[in-house]
Amino acid sequence: MSDLLWPGDDRAGDLFTDTAVLAAMVRAEAAWLDALVRHGVAPAGARDDLAGLIGADDVPLVAAGAESGGNPLIPLLKLLRTRLEPRNAAAARWLHRGLTSQDVIDTGLVLCLRDVTARIRDDLAAQVAALVRLADGHRDTPMPGRTLTQYAVPITFGLKAATWLTGVLDARDRLAGAATLPAQVGGAAGSLAAPVALAGSPSVVRDLIESTAEALGLPVRHPWHTARAPLTGLADALVTCTDAWGRIANDVLVGARPEVHELAEGAVAGRGGSSAMPNKQNPVLSILIRRAALAAPFLAATVHAGAAAAVDERPDGGWHVEWSTLRTLARRTVTAGAQTAELLVGLQVQTSSMTANLTAARPGIDAEQRSITPGALAGDPYQGATDQIIEAALARARDTPP
Repeated sequence: MSDLLWPGDDRAGDLFTDTAVLAAMVRAEAAWLDALVRHGVAPAGARDDLAGLIGADDVPLVAAGAESGGNPLIPLLKLLRTRLEPRNAAAARWLHRGLTSQDVIDTGLVLCLRDVTARIRDDLAAQVAALVRLADGHRDTPMPGRTLTQYAVPITFGLKAATWLTGVLDARDRLAGAATLPAQVGGAAGSLAAPVALAGSPSVVRDLIESTAEALGLPVRHPWHTARAPLTGLADALVTCTDAWGRIANDVLVGARPEVHELAEGAVAGRGGSSAMPNKQNPVLSILIRRAALAAPFLAATVHAGAAAAVDERPDGGWHVEWSTLRTLARRTVTAGAQTAELLVGLQVQTSSMTANLTAARPGIDAEQRSITPGALAGDPYQGATDQIIEAALARARDTPP
């Protein structure tokens, strides 16, 4: 899967593609079928791992059939049963028994999102490592501080990098708190009526759900068909990531302006050129990261809008709007995370330009210092608690496991 109009989408690879979604839904069905057999609800002969029945070539057929029932699980089940029947008729009869479409689609989405968050966590770890090096290595590198586009007071680049680091650590913590998404088993109206009727008691159904969730590596939760906090929480966590990365990209874009020349992206052959102006070296990674940060909040807002539109025991449209929106938000966040990691690892810090810009900003940039400490000379230390702020960010990065 690749998106021509979202450059860099290929960085997300096979994550949350149509093929991945189909495979995740089949895994959910197989886990439930196995649980039915394991707990004696279905006969032993109904055991089947559903392997080899569905593949990438089936995406067009399932996609074409999805409109008639309003979701892709219905045509997927039809195809699964058709192919399963010749090799295991009992499994074909027990397939999906007790579940509803939303159970399988939600659980499939959760499995795809889990893979996404694992990739993002890896990139966050790389970002943290790069920012620790920048903050520590440049704690004494002087540069102009800027507020509201104008010179403010002198700072160090180490302080700026520590501020970036704090944002990335906040994003990492937010993602860690939201990434444990639960399996979904609720039956037709979220009451578990069919599973209880099949199993004979709620306690056996609890065992079925726990076995299913364990097979998928997911936590257990009561049905959340119309209580969408797991997904809105994850969407918000993804936006917290793109917020932090966008903030870094914005600073790099300012610092990379020729008239500022304090920061530069690492040079990569063929990257940053112009179709008409061979003199240009555009900060492409920062531009694309900023793009993701601008787009992400609106995608998360759509997930929230779907949750707010929940009605009855399954929403009419509010549920459906989540699927593609979550996929788009997830893949774009993966892409931006990889781009940010690469940006920070290769970032070039132009210390001489920082010093020159600070010198050119004097005496105006020292005005606050002179007003607070009359008699201070230009260049006298005016760093406040810079070292303590940097150390606090570094300590947090060291002490918090990735």
